[in-house]
Amino acid sequence: MKIGIVGCGAIGKVLAHAIEEKFYPRAHLSSLYDIDLIKAENLARELKRRPRIALTINKLIWHSHLVIECASVEAVKNIAPQVIKQNRDILVMSVGGLLNIPEVFELAQKNKRKIYIPSGAIGGIDVLRAASMAKINSVTLTTRKAPRSFADSPYIKEKGIDLSKIDGEVLLFEGSAEEALKWFPQNINVSATLTLAGIGAQHTLVRIVASPFSTRNIHEIELEGNFGKFTARVENFPMPENPKTSYLAALSAIAALENILGNVKIGT
Repeated sequence: MKIGIVGCGAIGKVLAHAIEEKFYPRAHLSSLYDIDLIKAENLARELKRRPRIALTINKLIWHSHLVIECASVEAVKNIAPQVIKQNRDILVMSVGGLLNIPEVFELAQKNKRKIYIPSGAIGGIDVLRAASMAKINSVTLTTRKAPRSFADSPYIKEKGIDLSKIDGEVLLFEGSAEEALKWFPQNINVSATLTLAGIGAQHTLVRIVASPFSTRNIHEIELEGNFGKFTARVENFPMPENPKTSYLAALSAIAALENILGNVKIGT
């Protein structure tokens, strides 16, 4: 299987090395793309089997059976439909971007293509999906990260919050997942995954806490419904190159690849 990666940042690097070291020859990295060409070139040089550098998304798609998106929530809007229209499958890391283009799921069904969504930086998705077979009363996500993780978030800029002056735990935001994804697009893909598996972005409650004492990205999920009550807490180490992202998110994509490639024969 030929795999192309869009986005050569922290997660893209982890996945590129995993494909080369763990999945070859079942799969190989055929192509890289990044809006910053230097990032793509630098990553290619790190690999033994150097992939081609695609100068456009379309070129990358053309040379891939599966496209992995590791770019941004904003980029998903353009990337996912292009991939599906060219009859390829896609694994999406910036899950929040899918909520802006719900029609892409119908497009994938029509074209008989697959959109893979890894579990990301949380657990309990299987419980949420099972609970959704009956009635879910509430889903609450509380995310706690170090203040610097929220740098450049639209919410911080809009409110004029000086993150360097936070000296104790501060509840930055409380509201729907829909609003959280708008204000914290780089931090809260977890909530998008929850909404797709559960009761939707308007009905999922999100609380975002900045904690100067936190050395981990912590996600707490509370779920109540006809089945009973479920709680889960995950304490993730942030990726050194990008504190906004948890290492577990990258590992979940590797696990998803393992499942995708499970039935792929050598030589495909």
